[in-house]
Amino acid sequence: MEILIGIDLGTTVLKAAAFDRRSGAALAQAAIRLPVRSAADGTREQDPAEIDAALAETLQAIRRRLGARWASVRGLGLAAQGGSAVIVNRTTGRPLTPLILWNDTRASSLLPEIAARKPAGYWRTLAQREGPGAGLARLVWLRRRQPGLLSPANLYAGAGEYLYFRLTGLWRQDAGNALQIGCYRVARRNLDQGPLDLVGVDKSFFAPMRRGHERHPLSVAAAQRFGLSPEVLVAGPYMDHEAGYLSAFGAGRRPLQCSLGTAWVGNFVLPDDSPGASSIQLVLPSPVGAGRLVVQPLLTGNVTWDWALATFVHSAHRTALSRLDGIFAENLLPPPGLTFLPWLTQANPLEATAMGGGAFFGLGPHTTSAEMLRAVAAGLACEMARVMTEVVASGAVDGVVLGGGASKGRFFRELLAALFAPLPVFSPADEDLSGARGAVFTFSSAAAGARTRRVLPPPAQVRRRIARAYEMYLQVFDRLYGQVKVGQAFHFGQPKRRKTGR
Repeated sequence: MEILIGIDLGTTVLKAAAFDRRSGAALAQAAIRLPVRSAADGTREQDPAEIDAALAETLQAIRRRLGARWASVRGLGLAAQGGSAVIVNRTTGRPLTPLILWNDTRASSLLPEIAARKPAGYWRTLAQREGPGAGLARLVWLRRRQPGLLSPANLYAGAGEYLYFRLTGLWRQDAGNALQIGCYRVARRNLDQGPLDLVGVDKSFFAPMRRGHERHPLSVAAAQRFGLSPEVLVAGPYMDHEAGYLSAFGAGRRPLQCSLGTAWVGNFVLPDDSPGASSIQLVLPSPVGAGRLVVQPLLTGNVTWDWALATFVHSAHRTALSRLDGIFAENLLPPPGLTFLPWLTQANPLEATAMGGGAFFGLGPHTTSAEMLRAVAAGLACEMARVMTEVVASGAVDGVVLGGGASKGRFFRELLAALFAPLPVFSPADEDLSGARGAVFTFSSAAAGARTRRVLPPPAQVRRRIARAYEMYLQVFDRLYGQVKVGQAFHFGQPKRRKTGR
C-alpha cells in the first residue's frame, strides 16, 4: 500500500488526512482549530507558531493512527486559504509579523487611493476583475507602520507559501494568492512589476509562481521532524478553492463546485476564449487542462450563518446545530413574503461609511425567530443561485458538487438542489476532506476524487414554493442592491434580468 497525505490549511482549522493512493479510501484524519485574534479595527490575525504546532500535531495524530503504515507515505499535498500575508526572513523562513488573514480590513481604506493611480481599464486588463488586489493596500499599510519590514532580506508570503517552505525549504506561491496581492497578470500567468511600482515594492519581494502541479522533495529538516523519507514529494501550494475543485472534478467533467465555508464561493472552469466575467472573480490557470478556473466569491458566507444561529437559536454553537433538523423539518422555508439579503459583512448600500448590508424584508409583528432563521438559510441559497444563474444556463457546467461546513445542513442541500434543478447536485461523503483530497490530485486522481451522493430535490410542491421565494429574493435584491457593482452576478454579456427557470 502507498499512502498520500493531504493538508488543508483553512482560515480557522488545519486539517490533514491520509489516503490509500490506489483506492482513495481515507485511512486517518485529524484537525486542529486555529485561534484568530480579532479586534474592532478590522484585525484578523493568527500566530504562525500556532500554525507550525497545528501541522506537527495533526501529522503526529495521523502517524499514531497509521502505525507501521506511516513508512508507506509517498507524497504530501498542501492547500491553503489565499490572500493572507506574513513577512518572513527569506533565508530562514522566520516570521517577523503575525499572519494577517485575508479578511483583515485594516488596510481597506487605502484601496481607493491606489485604484485611482491607474484607469479602471488597467485593473481589468491586469487581473480580469475590478480594482486592485487588497495586498497592495496592505503593503502600503505595513510600510507606514514598520518600514524596515520591506527589506530585500525579507519576503511577503501567504499561508500556503509559509507552510510549503516549512516542508520543502523552497518558496512557491499559487496564482490565487498572487491575484489577491495584486501583482498577477492573468493573460501572461506571471507576476507583474507594474502594479507594484505604485506602492514602491519590487516583485523579488514575493515568492516565484508555482508551475502546474509542481512537486519538490521534503527538506532534510522536515523529513527528520515528521519521521518521513526525504524522498517523499510535496505538491502545492494550492489555493483552497483550487484544491476543492480538483476534489469535485471526479464527480463530473465540468462541475460547479460550491464551497459553503467561511466565504461562499463557486468554482468552475471555462475555455480561455470564452467570454464571461464578474467584478470580483479570481481567474487562475485551469488545474485540469486548458482553460481558466474561475473562483467566484459571494459577498456572504458562514459568518452570516453563524450570526443567525447565535441570534435566532439562542444557544451555544454546538447546541444550536443539534436543533436545526427539528427547526427545518417543521418547515424548510420562511412564510411567503419574508426575504433576507445576506450581505452582513459588506458595506451598507445606503450609507457608505457604515458596515452591514444585510436586510430583512417582510417582517411582521408575529414573525418568529425560527422563521427568521429559515429566511437566512433561504437567502444564502438564493444568493448562490443568483450569482451562478448564467453559469448554469450557459451549459458551462454539468453538475453541482457541494462542499464546506454548511453543506452538512440537509436544508441547504435541499434548497440548492431545487434552485439548481435540473442539474444534478451532489454532496461529498466526507465534506471536511475536500481540500485535503484535492491537494493530492497530482499523485492520484482516485485519492483526490470526492466520494459523492446525489442530493434529491424536495417534492414538486416544495420546489414551486422555493421558486416563488427565489423570485421574491431577486425583486428585493434588485430594489436594494441592483446598482452595487461588486454584487453583479457572473455574466457572459451585459448584465440582464435574471430568470429562475426553476
